[in-house]
Amino acid sequence: MTLTRADIAERIVQSNAIPKELAGHFVDAFFESIAHSLELGEPVKLTGFGNFILREKNARPGRNPKTGEEVEVTARRVTTFKIGAKMKKRVCGR
Repeated sequence: MTLTRADIAERIVQSNAIPKELAGHFVDAFFESIAHSLELGEPVKLTGFGNFILREKNARPGRNPKTGEEVEVTARRVTTFKIGAKMKKRVCGR
């Protein structure tokens, strides 16, 4: 089962006795804050959870797997996630 925004909002409603609409707005605002920071090139650090880090990838030669044709993979910015130690311990048991 996949955890969705609606599921997160529902868990907030159940544990904090707040209206569902308010919980939904909170979840949306939380994710929007993360997206906005990453858009500005700022890393996002959530203590006890992990870090979202931006990396610049250089252009490189690639190959179309269907046709075998060589293509240029353009330079781009990617977001990576590094799990925090506390979360890693919870999830992986280490």
